[in-house]
Amino acid sequence: MTEMIFEFLTKIGFFHPVHPAFTHIPMGMVMGAVAFRFGSFLPRLKMLAKTGYHCVILGLLGLPPTIFSGYLDWQHRYGGHWEGLIIGKMVLAGLLGVVMIAVAFMDNPEERTFDKTTGLYFLMILLAVGLGFSGGELIFG
Repeated sequence: MTEMIFEFLTKIGFFHPVHPAFTHIPMGMVMGAVAFRFGSFLPRLKMLAKTGYHCVILGLLGLPPTIFSGYLDWQHRYGGHWEGLIIGKMVLAGLLGVVMIAVAFMDNPEERTFDKTTGLYFLMILLAVGLGFSGGELIFG
């Protein structure tokens, strides 16, 4: 199936990996969620907590196509070969998904407080940075 997809993409003139195009949705939403969450602690900006929460939900919706496209690129480009950076990315992606789901269930943006949920927002950005770094190392060495 993987080769069939990449053959089709090549026929229409698309020669690039597909995963990087999808990564912007969850990664951007994580960064936005954290910025809005911490911004909501400023006086008169508490409404930003809800925006941050919505970013988490949108980021979660973007995870499945991002993970699937990463799998496709891994199969196509690396032949499914297991290496440290790939394993690291899979672990970090799984952890990010779990943390985002936890935030989606635990957060109450109407009553924002500086609590463990805020710590989970911070953890999301750390996981996103790790994913971006390891992806960059895979592509650019």
